Formats: sequence, structure tokens, C-alpha cells
Amino acid sequence: MSREPNHRLAEAMAEAGASNKGLARRVREVAERHGESVGTTHVAVQRWLDGGGIQRQTALFVAEALTDRLRRRVTPEDLGFPGVASAHAPAAGMGYAGSLAETLDALERLTHRRPEDESPDETQLSDAEVHGAALTWLVSRPDGVPTDTSAARRVGMREVAAIRTATAFFMQLDFQFGGGHAHKAFRHYFREDVLPLLGAGYSTKVGEALFKAVSEMSQLLAWSAYDIGNHALADRYMLSTLRLTQVVGDRMMGARVLANMSHQANYLGRAGRALMLARASVEGGRAGSTPRAMALFSVHEARALSAVKDRKGAARAMNEAERFFERAGSDGDPEWLSYMDEAELFGEFCHCFRDLGEGSEAVHFAERAVRLTDPKYARTLGLCRMVLAQSQLMSGELEAAVATAGLAVEAGDVLQSARFQRYVGDFQREVSAGHATHPVVQRFSTRVRDAMSRLGEE
Repeated sequence: MSREPNHRLAEAMAEAGASNKGLARRVREVAERHGESVGTTHVAVQRWLDGGGIQRQTALFVAEALTDRLRRRVTPEDLGFPGVASAHAPAAGMGYAGSLAETLDALERLTHRRPEDESPDETQLSDAEVHGAALTWLVSRPDGVPTDTSAARRVGMREVAAIRTATAFFMQLDFQFGGGHAHKAFRHYFREDVLPLLGAGYSTKVGEALFKAVSEMSQLLAWSAYDIGNHALADRYMLSTLRLTQVVGDRMMGARVLANMSHQANYLGRAGRALMLARASVEGGRAGSTPRAMALFSVHEARALSAVKDRKGAARAMNEAERFFERAGSDGDPEWLSYMDEAELFGEFCHCFRDLGEGSEAVHFAERAVRLTDPKYARTLGLCRMVLAQSQLMSGELEAAVATAGLAVEAGDVLQSARFQRYVGDFQREVSAGHATHPVVQRFSTRVRDAMSRLGEE
């Protein structure tokens, strides 16, 4: 029986610029990466091109080798190897990817998912997966910019500048209106206009700037998913972004991602996970971060220590954050760090003292945070006001607490932020628990219901 040549494999090899010997070598390297050993040679590759059979596992290795080379997902079916299921490929964003191609494929698939459509069957990543990812990142070496592509399209600094401008725009929308605002446009832009640039051609200098810019935008997508309340999706964005920072060894952005993951874990009451991630952020960021960035990472360690009521540890971490902040200038700080000002630092401190049950200190720092926060950071201002209200309530100042919370609700009822809504709900339960019949509390509860109803109609 005559065999039909495998045109699909031939086309993929031509696109990748891979010879028979080159593909055979790459297949052996992929197998070794998975702890396997195959004896693939150029003779075997020619046999496949001529329509010969291939073992199931080898076909998966071939697909991964060409995926790495083409920087887009390639399945055995794409290569003309029928009957070889690709079900062994990791789910979108699951785990810490072993290659750049897997990372880009995961990010592309994540952008097709709407945060508001959270699946009840999808869970957050386990502690073991998160711990493993943090450790892998901590001991990783940079992959290096893949500049050996034969792509016709070339990317320059103009495209990088456009990404940074777009990121700043979406970041401001996130701060001012919450993660739910403009998320559809954001992820569409990331998928259609940003990710394809990584598969184009560029110099090492441009490539390093490009990967840093894409990582900044990717982490913002992760953060907005968290703010909306889809924590499983946020996990997967964050882990993929963390892997993206490894390409060029961007330790400062990688540490920021770990700090964001700690922030999320703290919010969800997973104190042990929050503390591990915060410490990984501090240690991982030391070698390549500015003092301002280290202040950010240290204050998240303080937040995690406060959540477990470690007063001594929290005080040490807050002091360390303050010392770093005192050394902060503007030289070397990336644009994404511009929000880390004195108001942000005090806002984190008031959270710490609230969690430690120190009402007067929490009020002191919350008042300073509210006074100093630029109104353009509407969500931050709203959250700080709610912490101030909780702290005032903790200190026995009922009417002041309700008045503060009322201001937060009035200014923040357009925020599409699950976090802000939860802060409001938590305060409403706390104040109603002991003062449900008080007139100011009843008026506040009515105000909250009206505000939430308006938000639900938008």
C-alpha cells in the first residue's frame, strides 16, 4: 500500500525553518526536558514526511518542539498525526509553564474568557502548585529573548511605546472605575494587538523592552480579574505572567506578581499562602528592584503578618517598608510603580493595624491615606475610607464610622469592583450586628441597598 506524504508536517517545518536534522535534535531535547530519551534522527523525520507512522509520545514531543520554534500552539493533529490526542497539554494557565510557547498559548486562551462567566467547576490553583511556581521562579535563569525568528514582521520601540501608553490608559480605568470596566476591550487588545508582537522579529534591545511591556499589561489583566472577583482566572493570569517575566529576567515585575498573588490570598483569608508569596516577593525582588518597589513588597509581607496577628513581625516589616520608601527616588522606577506613593503606603499600613485590632493606629493611618490619595485613584480612596470606617467603629465612634462609610458609598457606587463591594458589605454587617436599630445605621443600610441596586442595573 502506498503512503501519502505528510504535507502538514512539511509545511510546519518550512514555516519554522527546521531541517530534518534540526527537528530531530529539537525532539530529543524536548524528550530530555520531560525526563525521557528518544533516538530520533533525521532518518525518522524523513520517514514521517513520507507518511510513515509515529509513536504517540514522540508525536507529542514533535508538536512541542515545533510549538517552541513557532511560538504558537501546535498539536499533533496540526502536523498530520491523526489519532494522537493532545489532552495531555496543560489546561489554560495551569501550573508554571515549561516554555515560552506554552505560556503564550495559555495567555491567548485566557483572553477568550470573560471574568464575569466564572465556571463553578474551576477552582483556584492549589497551594502546592503556587508554592512550586514561586520556587521555580526564584531559582530560574532568564530564557533570553528569542531573536532567531525568521518572521517577516519587525517590531521596534514605537510598538513598545504604544503598549506602555495603552497599559497606562487601562490602568487608570481600573483605578477609577474598577476591574470590571472596559475589561472586554482590554483583553481583546491584548490578544489581537499585543501577543502577536512576541512572535515577530526584533533586536535583543527591543525584545527585552517588549517582554517587559507585555508583562506589565498581562499582570494588569490578572489584577482586574481579581478585582472583578474571578479568582480562578486571576490565578492563571498571574502564573502565566510570572512565567513571562522569566524570559528577560525581569525580577522586579516578577516580584510584583508574587506580591499581587499575596494580596489576593490575604483577601481570601489564605494567610499561610499570603505570607509565603509575600516573602518570595521580597527575596526574589532584592537583586533587581528599586527602593520604591522593595517598599511595596515589604508592606505586603506586613499585611500577611498582620493577618496572622504576628505583631512583632508585622512591625518589623512595616519599618522595613518605611525605610525603603524613605530611600525612594524616581531614578530607575518603572512607570507602573508610580502609584506607590505615600498615600498608598499609609493605606497599606491602615489595613495592617485594622487586622491587628489596633483601632487608634488604624484610624491615624487611614485618615492620612484618605487625605493624601489622589481622587483619580477612586477605588483606592474608596477602600481606604471603608477601612477608616471600620477602624472608627472599632474605636467606638459609631456616627463617624457611618458618615465615613456613607462618603465611600456615595463616591464609589460606580466602581465595578467586587473588592469594594465586599468592603462595604463587611462594614454593613459589622455595624448592623450591634446597632441595627440605630437610625443612622438604618439610613446607611438603605443607602447601600440603593447604591448596589444601581450598580447591578449598569
